[in-house]
Amino acid sequence: MTLNFNDFQKQDIKFNIHELQKALKEILKIKNFNSIENVSNFSSISLTQKPGDPDSIKGHKARGVYWTKPDSSGKEVLRDINIDESAYTEFIEDYKKTYFKEVYDQLSSRYKLGRVRILLKEPRSTLSWHRDPEPRLHIPIITNPGSIMVIENVAKHLPADGSVWITNNTKYHNAFNGGEEDRIHLVACVLNYKFN
Repeated sequence: MTLNFNDFQKQDIKFNIHELQKALKEILKIKNFNSIENVSNFSSISLTQKPGDPDSIKGHKARGVYWTKPDSSGKEVLRDINIDESAYTEFIEDYKKTYFKEVYDQLSSRYKLGRVRILLKEPRSTLSWHRDPEPRLHIPIITNPGSIMVIENVAKHLPADGSVWITNNTKYHNAFNGGEEDRIHLVACVLNYKFN
């Protein structure tokens, strides 16, 4: 069996990891979170929303549609609700003075983005085995050697060094944090990216 590392594509753009970590602390302070453990909505903080619509980042809209195979039958089922990713074009006002706004501006000049979020995986936790409608852009902000993303049968650790990755989330995948500290990534839906 050939391992397909092509599903993890490092991009030719890099950001300052110290500024990313500082911006994360600023957002937690803005949101009045004492720590990342207080984050709700599927352990995500949205950086973008539909213009003028703060409800577009609440509840199930913080997650969006995906497909999974929940049991031994192998039958695929649809979960959650469809979201028009292309409508999430407004950077949230409260965060415009953080480094994330500069990151967003640079990324959105290169890629057609959907929702842009900060996503948390707590220590010793995992996502379900699932697939998404589009690829995802990842910038690891805090990680550890036990934080691994698996796409089909290929596992890869994405380091928190300011690098930008696009992952083929249209294939079955998951992410797990087997370490003892949080795994925190900036994650964006990428609407115009094609894998070979």
